[in-house]
Amino acid sequence: MHTLINKLFPKRFTLLKTYTLTFLSISFLLRIVFYFWSFNEIDFSIIHFFRTFLTGLFFDLGVISFFAIPFILYLLLIPRKLYGSTLDKAIINFAYFIGILIFVFTFFAEITFWEEFKRRFNFIAVDYLVYTYEVVENINQSYPLPILITVVIIITLGLIYLAKKKSAFNITFNNDDNFKTKLLPAIFWIVLALIFGLLIPNKSAEWSKNRYENELSKSGIYSFFSAFRNNELNYTEFYKTNDIKTSLKNSKNIVAIKNDVFLASKNPVSRMVNNVDSLQLKPNVILICIESLSANFLQKFGNKKSITPYLDTMINESVFFNNAFATGTRTIRGMEAIVLSVPPTPGRSIVKRPNNSNLFSIGEVFKQQGYSRTFFYGGDGYFDNMNQFFGGNGFDIVDRGRGFMIGDNFNAKRINIDDNEVTFENAWGVCDEDIYNKVIQQADIAHKKNKPFFNFIMTTSNHRPYTYPKNKIDIPSGTSRAGAVKYTDFAIKKFINNAKKKSWFKNTVFVIMADHCASSAGRSELDVANYHIPAWIYNLPNTPTNEISTLSSQIDVFPTLFGYLNWTYKSNLFGRDVNKIEANQERALIANYQKLGLLKQNKVMVLGAGKTANFYQWNSKNNKLNAISIDTNFLNETITYYQTADYLFQNKLMELE
Repeated sequence: MHTLINKLFPKRFTLLKTYTLTFLSISFLLRIVFYFWSFNEIDFSIIHFFRTFLTGLFFDLGVISFFAIPFILYLLLIPRKLYGSTLDKAIINFAYFIGILIFVFTFFAEITFWEEFKRRFNFIAVDYLVYTYEVVENINQSYPLPILITVVIIITLGLIYLAKKKSAFNITFNNDDNFKTKLLPAIFWIVLALIFGLLIPNKSAEWSKNRYENELSKSGIYSFFSAFRNNELNYTEFYKTNDIKTSLKNSKNIVAIKNDVFLASKNPVSRMVNNVDSLQLKPNVILICIESLSANFLQKFGNKKSITPYLDTMINESVFFNNAFATGTRTIRGMEAIVLSVPPTPGRSIVKRPNNSNLFSIGEVFKQQGYSRTFFYGGDGYFDNMNQFFGGNGFDIVDRGRGFMIGDNFNAKRINIDDNEVTFENAWGVCDEDIYNKVIQQADIAHKKNKPFFNFIMTTSNHRPYTYPKNKIDIPSGTSRAGAVKYTDFAIKKFINNAKKKSWFKNTVFVIMADHCASSAGRSELDVANYHIPAWIYNLPNTPTNEISTLSSQIDVFPTLFGYLNWTYKSNLFGRDVNKIEANQERALIANYQKLGLLKQNKVMVLGAGKTANFYQWNSKNNKLNAISIDTNFLNETITYYQTADYLFQNKLMELE
């Protein structure tokens, strides 16, 4: 072993050896931290323990091989006569400092990412690189950033000092290794990097049925670059499929309800939804899409902290969906589901993809009924491509107005939230009270025009760093998620009470719904309970309050509202009026960026990116998934949802005709 190490690391490569051992050691310690941090979620066994750490070591070697290549090429090609020269020392000292700094910074970043998502870096981390202002401000407001930066630099300098104490620099600068001595180890590391880069996908680390063990088996940097390469996943290449003609034909069955009439169209789900029971109603509609409001924050679902007192009382004053599920784990997934009423597609949300304008959406249904449409966001709407998406699909925009403007090809009007309208602001935008004040201001203007309006409000206060105005609630700002939830509840109550003073209130329906849950992490492929969200339809005219226990999805809420309003409309939406479906038609669609699931009758089919399909019985009491034999009909229905949605988007069949 000693001889092998000497061949892989000749004297000229001594500092590279130190660099490698430093990275592997810190990565091992980080994995230990994550392991015990998540110990209660792991199905512990000695075999699984060793497999987790050996798999992790394997992927760590892949990471170090990537980072070593530039250094190795330099060490290989520089002539022996320049060893230890001023130029040689300057280049190597600088490269080593930067290399160690990157690793130390990355390990700290992994800790914050794990705290938030209980995952190694994934496509979310890649997306965050684009929005540096929001992310850096969020970190700065959530953590003592100057202290963290100081600690990172101190650790970096400490590791460099240790390398000097071990004479790694001295040996690297003072040796007689020739080109031939360096060539074999250089070839080894280059070949190793090529093998990992071309042949070892990140999903190879996913050997366990326990999601935490899979995440711990990964290396964060390796996962990051894998996500960078695979931010969009080609459905037909990576997932189980049926003959597309079969899926398109079957798609009619999964969207059809009583009185629907399918239309002659290239889009197979295009139909007239007929509601002929009584006169159509056209109240104003205000949607409050609440950041990260899990169902389990409500007293209704067992929470004992009394952090949603107003929302809990609203249950008895609304049409309340008590069995609704978010389609995804991010805000843009919630927006996609609500606005487009479509199953989630793997990889990026449609909100972030090219060619996402001029699509059929609930906004088009409102347009058919003569409504104006406006999107309200308390931050900069360029974040996550929101302005591009909403502006490109017929919405006017109200935001802070400091980011990129909407393209000239859109007719959307943009209204700024000015500084004098802001009482509190953090990294993500103005507080909920401020955005609601802006909504009321714009509703007053719209009401004077005698035209019904649909307002889509995206809140931000229930997001890390969980800061909000002081002296509003009894939990100090910035201390906990519970405080942010309670402030969210406080702000909604204030908004509704202020709206009640307006002449337009009696003719305004309020839809309140979460974009996703506060956490999606769990042991299983898809943690079903962590997709459970609440949804209210409040102030609905001529409708008694009641609870809807039908298993439903985010994509169903607005089609259900349209049913209550007795609208007859053209629809390309996958969502359905849940009051008009049969018991065997109840379903929810749940997914993350790779796993695509269908939930029906406490059974879950999960499609994976390796053309896999796993079928489970979900125990809702302990939130466990128990593997069962594949049901072919269930599998085909799952494929129909996701293959059809992907096909329609890729072939531009979601676009307005």
